[in-house]
Amino acid sequence: MLSLLHIENIAVIECADITFDKGFNILTGETGAGKSIVIDAICAILGERAYRDMIRTGTDKASVRGVFIDVPELDWFAENGVPYDPETIIQREVFLDGRNVCRVNGTLVTVTILHKLGIQLINIHGQHDSASLFDENNHLHFLDSFADNEALRTDYASKYEAVAQIQRQIQEMTMDEGEKLRRMETLRYQIEEITKANLTAGEDEQLEERRKILQNAEKLSDGIHAAVSCLYGGDDTVGAASLLADAERELSRLSRFTDVFSKLHEKVTDLMYQVQDVAQEARDARDDLSYSADELEQIEARLDIIHRLRRKYGVTCADILQYLEQARTELDEIEFADDRLERLKIQYDKAEKIAWAAAEALRESRVLASQQLTKRILTELAQLDMPRVQFSCEFTQLPLGSNGADAVAFYMSANAGEALKPLSKVASGGELARIMLAMKNVLAEQDQVATLIFDEVDTGVSGRAAQKVAEKLRSVARNKQVLCVTHLPQLAALASTHLLISKEERQGRTYTTVTPLDLEGRKRELARIIGGTNITETTLKSAEEMLNA
Repeated sequence: MLSLLHIENIAVIECADITFDKGFNILTGETGAGKSIVIDAICAILGERAYRDMIRTGTDKASVRGVFIDVPELDWFAENGVPYDPETIIQREVFLDGRNVCRVNGTLVTVTILHKLGIQLINIHGQHDSASLFDENNHLHFLDSFADNEALRTDYASKYEAVAQIQRQIQEMTMDEGEKLRRMETLRYQIEEITKANLTAGEDEQLEERRKILQNAEKLSDGIHAAVSCLYGGDDTVGAASLLADAERELSRLSRFTDVFSKLHEKVTDLMYQVQDVAQEARDARDDLSYSADELEQIEARLDIIHRLRRKYGVTCADILQYLEQARTELDEIEFADDRLERLKIQYDKAEKIAWAAAEALRESRVLASQQLTKRILTELAQLDMPRVQFSCEFTQLPLGSNGADAVAFYMSANAGEALKPLSKVASGGELARIMLAMKNVLAEQDQVATLIFDEVDTGVSGRAAQKVAEKLRSVARNKQVLCVTHLPQLAALASTHLLISKEERQGRTYTTVTPLDLEGRKRELARIIGGTNITETTLKSAEEMLNA
């Protein structure tokens, strides 16, 4: 659960340390005092989006630190190389240049990785969740979350992907007869053109190298002759090989007298053999050097053929030959497409039957879960002063899709005698808030998240319904930590911890403070919620009665 929240330089909060306790924690305050800023700060350490606009004017960064206690040893820690500690500390800094620095127990993590931890620590339910309830596209997801049928969904997804893959292959092979004939004619021409050239892999590189030699044959001939003369000597000169041989003989005689000359003799002997080897290789290269104008013309003609093919089919001969194989394969596929299509259709029928069996197993789990969900939600709604509400999950069978073969929509009737209709057509604001609370409570039973945050989910609720909502949240808080932002005195009166969010101006700047309230403070805050700024003995008495009750 969230034990401590430290905020620095976020909007109008310069610095605040907020301590939360087990059970039912309430945050109240005037509109605009900064309650939403506290929620934004919590969202920041959960890996939600944080904008530089949230940084307090005049500062270069905002910082939030959250201390969570009794954190279970989640797989997330080992998977991301973060040391586990039952008292986990999450810190996030947001800079003006848009940078974000996130740490968990001192280890740097990315915002994306932090978000994966955040959703396992806290669930936040806000007014926007009402919109998600209206959207029937979300209803199947809600039902699956309650059904806890991930294994069935994974099994179905793999079987559906097999169907989809075969279907894609069939679509790729399906073309009209005219298009098929045009493509076959093109492929045959390309295959004949490349085959006629009789290419070999690497041929272009070898020919270009040989052309370079032939184009520079005269320079190469003069140069190699000069090199051979330097190594072997000529009519008027002594070559390096002969000079080294003479030096080797002289040092050989001297080495008999002292070891100093023996070492020199060894070095010169090595050089002599190396130069003799080089001289022999140079002479062989000179003898092999030949020049033929006809050969150069033949190479130019061959390279011209290769160049034309390069422009069409690939950068190198190897690429052109690879294209040839692809063209042959494609031609075979088109020519034998009918046979292959028949085989694919047989495979498709088999895969579709298997996928339908998985879809029906998934549907059975959803139908069973919908009955349990309906029963649980009706129980919750009865406790929220909506005993006559009817609720049901309406199924529509669809073709196979990524989520199965079902569409699910939540229908309800808020009044006795009225027909069931989609949520968006029958629920008022207050009714929708209670429906959402009922659904969230039911779905929250399926997860292990220790902390639930309700951000003004009581909007549109008043009177006896407000009291029922308050009692329900207090009931939820027996098993989970609940943080609730509210304007209702009924909720505030049932809190085990009451925090007042207030703001004031000092020296032309706005400052928001968070104050834990004692009994007297709670009495005055309840009186303010009941009667506004004009706190009277009557409103104080009413507040005291609510707290005593």
